[in-house]
Amino acid sequence: MARLTILRFPDPRLHFVAKPVAAVDERMRTLVDDMLETMYDAEGVGLAATQVDVHERVIVMDTSEEHDHPVVLINPELVWKSEEMSVNEEGCLSVPQTYDRVERHARVKVQALNRDGQPFELDAEGLSAVCVQHEMDHLMGKVFVEYLSFLKRDRIKTRMLKKLREEQRAR
Repeated sequence: MARLTILRFPDPRLHFVAKPVAAVDERMRTLVDDMLETMYDAEGVGLAATQVDVHERVIVMDTSEEHDHPVVLINPELVWKSEEMSVNEEGCLSVPQTYDRVERHARVKVQALNRDGQPFELDAEGLSAVCVQHEMDHLMGKVFVEYLSFLKRDRIKTRMLKKLREEQRAR
């Protein structure tokens, strides 16, 4: 397994729309394993392939308290969402150390393929529902900061670009 590089906002590649996975084969299982390792190493609860510059419809997540219950969603499709909404504090591995409140559906149902290519449904609520929706946004080229006001988004972008310049100077 290998730790992958996570793209950071405002990298334009985060806005690419992911294509469906054609086949769940050894290459895909390796990608899933590498994404899980990357997510756990970064202490995240979810990661979309778009965030590691692979523009295919793949999500890994683990919202369990012990971080021992990984979920793999290949070609996920949202098939149901509750009318009830909830507002939660969100963060993102592509926008480190940035958190803000985002309104999302309280419960969702997703159909997807698992790591072995088998179809399944996932009923998600709470943190899992937030995570599914957040990661599916990535597959559509959307970063959570796009839910924020222009002013907040611009401040975040400025801070992220400044940090990137500082890191490049330090090399």
